[in-house]
Amino acid sequence: MPLLVVGISVLVLLLLMTRLRLNGFAALLLVAVGVALVQGIPVATIPDVLSEGIGGQIGDTMLTIGLGAMLGRVMGDSGAAQRIAGKLLDAFGPRWVQVAMVVTAMLIGVTMFYEVAFIIIVPIAFTLVRVTGAPLLWVGLPMSITLSTMHSFLPPHPGPTAVAATFDASVGLTLFYGLFIAVPAGALIALVWPRLPFIKAMTPSIPQGLVGEREFTDEEMPGLGWSLFVALFPVALIVAAAVTDMATSTETGFLHFVAFIGSAPIALLLTLCLAIWAFGPRIGRSLEEVGASCSSAAKAMAMILLVIGAGGAFKNVLVEGGISDYIKDATDGWSISPIILAWLVAVILRIALGSATVAVVTASGVVLPLLAGSGVHPEVMVLAVACGSIAFSHVNDPGFWLFKEYFNLSVIEAIKVRTSYTTVLAILGLGGVLAAEQVLDVLNL
Repeated sequence: MPLLVVGISVLVLLLLMTRLRLNGFAALLLVAVGVALVQGIPVATIPDVLSEGIGGQIGDTMLTIGLGAMLGRVMGDSGAAQRIAGKLLDAFGPRWVQVAMVVTAMLIGVTMFYEVAFIIIVPIAFTLVRVTGAPLLWVGLPMSITLSTMHSFLPPHPGPTAVAATFDASVGLTLFYGLFIAVPAGALIALVWPRLPFIKAMTPSIPQGLVGEREFTDEEMPGLGWSLFVALFPVALIVAAAVTDMATSTETGFLHFVAFIGSAPIALLLTLCLAIWAFGPRIGRSLEEVGASCSSAAKAMAMILLVIGAGGAFKNVLVEGGISDYIKDATDGWSISPIILAWLVAVILRIALGSATVAVVTASGVVLPLLAGSGVHPEVMVLAVACGSIAFSHVNDPGFWLFKEYFNLSVIEAIKVRTSYTTVLAILGLGGVLAAEQVLDVLNL
């Protein structure tokens, strides 16, 4: 049974990494090969399946993570990240540092991919940890939880946007309804989770090489205006591209240009160039010093990228092994509420495959025939599928490894933290979606 294969593969992976202390990159590749053999993927094609999985994952994330890490390190080594962190502390106070991270993550994450927003904000979180002396998870976890919620629940992120097209739902209404679910659910879990005893018992340190250790005086740091301008520059480019895309369907040269500069890699590349000038020669730092910051960030990212790439290989083996098709066939004919079915199929696919995008696209295909005669608002169905896709993030999810490595957690600790919060978010999301459908029916909308 394919789902049994998934379960056993996860257990074997945990055994390799916890008991045998095998490197995550090697362990993921070994398990991926084993699953490929069990699922009947021809031996001659297994290397290609692994390469496609690694290439697809690294192709999507390497530029974003690499450029984002360099940008974060340049801002950290110049004092810009400390300047922003200091102003956040001044505005919210040390007691409300978590609220500061939630607000920042919501504003930046509403239109940006989880990985992109994470890479942009995490240097500020690291700096706040260093300045305040607070535990890493106390500051960083609210940020990650909020970004996960924004990414998984709301368009224009790829999963919800793809499902909206499948269901012929309004992207604008989906975003509008989704905000009433995502904002309270994300804020609640973001503020509650770091206070749980099993979370507070974890005391990871900031990974070496991703942020500088120097404490700057007020005179040494660049001004707040330049610091915020550089930090928000990629956000502005990406948001402009998303808004322009939603506002017009006409294909023009200007639209293509906006889409180009608003793509995450190009936006971050342009911002890195801006940061090198703004926090280098403009404030008296040599290009050699700035280059050293970029090199340090690149070295620190090497193993993280390898592990994320191997996670992509594992995910691709599960997809090529036919597990998504098996789940789709198995759930055909289930006579339950279309909303609950959409959510449940997305949850099962997320557990089995790891990819939230694959989960939402496949789940939408399963429940699409039920939508026409159900009377359910298509926007609500989009949200049902989208919030189901956030559940049970674990070792076959490349985002899990990004979270684990940046917060310097063991595999078991990352499962306790990330798998638990994503699952609770999915359950809260289902409750919010069911409530939204009732409200819309009462209001006759």
